[in-house]
Amino acid sequence: MATINDVVIKIATVNGTGSASANGLMRKAIFRMGIPVVGKNYFPSNIQGLPTWYEIRVTGAGYHARANRVDVMVAMNAQTYAKDMEEVTPGGWLIYDSTWPRSKLLDREDIVVIGVPLSRMCNETFEGARARILMKNIAYVGVLAALLDIDLEIIKGLLEETFASKPHLIESNMEAIGLGYDYAREHFPCPLEKRVEKMDETKGHIVIDGNTAAGLGAMYAGATVGAWYPITPSTSLMDAFRTFCARYRVEPETGKRTYAIIQAEDELAAIGMVLGASWNGARSFTSTSGPGISLMSEFIGLAYYAEIPAVIYNVQRTGPSTGMPTRTQQCDLLSCAYASHGDTKHVLLFPADPAECFYMSPMAFDFAERLQTPVMVLTDLDIGMNDWMIPELEWDESYVPDRGKVYDAEDLEKIEKFCRYLDVDGDGIPYRTLPGVHPKGAYFTRGSGHNKYGGYTEDSDEYQEVIDRLLVKWETTRAMVPEAEIHYSKFNKAAILTLGSTDGACKEALDLLAEQNIGLNYCRVKAFPFTDAIREFIEQHDVVYVVEQNRDAQLRTLLITDIDADQKKLVSVLHYNGMPVNAAFVVERVRSEIAKGRAAQAGRGQ
Repeated sequence: MATINDVVIKIATVNGTGSASANGLMRKAIFRMGIPVVGKNYFPSNIQGLPTWYEIRVTGAGYHARANRVDVMVAMNAQTYAKDMEEVTPGGWLIYDSTWPRSKLLDREDIVVIGVPLSRMCNETFEGARARILMKNIAYVGVLAALLDIDLEIIKGLLEETFASKPHLIESNMEAIGLGYDYAREHFPCPLEKRVEKMDETKGHIVIDGNTAAGLGAMYAGATVGAWYPITPSTSLMDAFRTFCARYRVEPETGKRTYAIIQAEDELAAIGMVLGASWNGARSFTSTSGPGISLMSEFIGLAYYAEIPAVIYNVQRTGPSTGMPTRTQQCDLLSCAYASHGDTKHVLLFPADPAECFYMSPMAFDFAERLQTPVMVLTDLDIGMNDWMIPELEWDESYVPDRGKVYDAEDLEKIEKFCRYLDVDGDGIPYRTLPGVHPKGAYFTRGSGHNKYGGYTEDSDEYQEVIDRLLVKWETTRAMVPEAEIHYSKFNKAAILTLGSTDGACKEALDLLAEQNIGLNYCRVKAFPFTDAIREFIEQHDVVYVVEQNRDAQLRTLLITDIDADQKKLVSVLHYNGMPVNAAFVVERVRSEIAKGRAAQAGRGQ
C-alpha cells in the first residue's frame, strides 16, 4: 500500500561539492507542491572534504522535528556507504552511484538497492572536472524526482528563478536532471510505494532559517548597531542583519548608511562596543555562541550592575569548551542565566522556531530598554541554520519601540536633581538619561560601588541597597516576560515541559503517546524568569517530564532555583548527542519512566 507525503530522504555527500544547491532544489520543489517539508543539514566544521548529510522530511501532517528513520538514502559518498546503509529503515531504498562496482558486503536483504551510473552519464555528457562533479549531484535530483513523483515543471521553474540571468545554467542543470530522471524511469518501478502528491498545505507559509529571521527581526526592532566576532553557528545572523540593513537602512537621497556593523577583535570587545553604543542611545546587539558568552561574561555583569540595555543572540552549539561547532544543543541555559561573577540574573527568551526568532527580536530590545539590562535570545544551531516552514511573517506597522524610563530635556528641566539609580516608582527600575540631552542628566559613577543616587560608594549598606533593588526589578520582570504555551486537561496527572526547538519533537510525541492512550499535558516555557503560571502548572501534576537537549538538566535546575519547583516531580528526559531530538526518543523515554513507576534522573540521547 502506497504511503503518500510521509517520507524521509537523507542525502550523503562530500562537503564542498555543490550538493547544497541540489538538496535545496529538492526541498523547495516539494514545498512548491504544497507539501510541508523539513530540512536538516548535518555538516562538518571544516570547509570541504569531509562527509556531510542533508535530511528532508516530507510530512503531510505538518510536523517540525527530525524523524528517527530514513526511508530513502542517497549514498553519494563511497567512504560512508556502510554507515549510510545501516541507517536505512527496513523496507526502504538506497540509491548509489553504480559507475564503480560496490562490494556485496554492502548489501542488505531487507532494503532495495538502486544503482544509477551518475558519474558515467555525467562524464559522457559534460566537459570539465568541476562541471561533472556538480552535475552528478544535480543528476540525483532527477532520480529522486522519478522515484518519488516530484513535479519536473516545478523543478524547472525553480531553476529559472535561480538562474534568470544565466539561461545556459538552466539548460545544463535540466539536462543533468533529465539524465537521472530518464534512467530511473527506464530501469526501476516509478514511483516508489513512498512518494509525494500535491497538497495545498504550504499556502501562506515560507521556508526560512532562524538566523535570517532574527536578523530581520533586529532590523525591524530598530537596531542600528551590531558588533560581533565570527563564530559558528551564529555568524549568519549578523550577515542577515547586514543584508537587510543595506537594503532598508540607507538614505535614498544621500546613500548614507544609518547603521553600523563592526567586526570586533574578539567577543569581549564586541559586547563592549554594544554597551557603549547602547549607553549612548542606539539599539545595539551582538550575536554569538556558547564560547562567546564565556568571553563576554565580565562585560555582561557590568551591564547588569550599571543597568545598560543590550541584546545578545546566543545560537547554541555543543560544549563544553569549543565542543562541536556544527552540532546543536541547549547547553548554555545556566551560563547565560547567571553570566558573570557575583550575584547576577539575566532575562532569557527561548524561541521555538524562526517565526519566534523574528517576533521575539523586538520583544528583546523592548525588554532590554524597559528593564535597562542585558536580554539574551537563546536559539540553537537547529533553529539558526536549518530550514523551517513557518507562516509568513507579519509586521505591525503601528509598532513603536519601547525605550523605557528615559528622561528627556523637558523632564530633566522640571526636576530638582537627577538620581540615576533611585527607585522612584517602586518597581525596581530607575530612570536613565542619554548623553548630551541636558546638563542635569549628567552623573559620575563607576561600574561598581555606586549608591542609589548614582554616586561612588564603598559603603556596605549602600551597596546592598542597590543589589536588593535589582531583585525587586527581577520580580517586575517576572510579570512582563511572555507567558508559557500551556495545553492543559484536568484529566491528565502527568505532563511534558520543555523549551525552544525541542517543542516540535515534544508535540509530535504527545500525538504518538495519545494514540497509545497516554494523555499528557504540555508546557513550553518562553522566558526566564519563569512566571507564576509555570509554577502553578508544575503544582497541578504528579509528574512533569522535563525534556531538554543537554547533559546536566539545566532547565530542571533553573526551575528548582527560580520558582522552587518540587524536584521530586521533575523527571529529566535528556538528549545531548548533538543531533536534533526526535519524537520517538521522547516517547521511548516517557514510556520507560512510566514502566519504572518512579522518577528517574536522566535519559541518554540517541
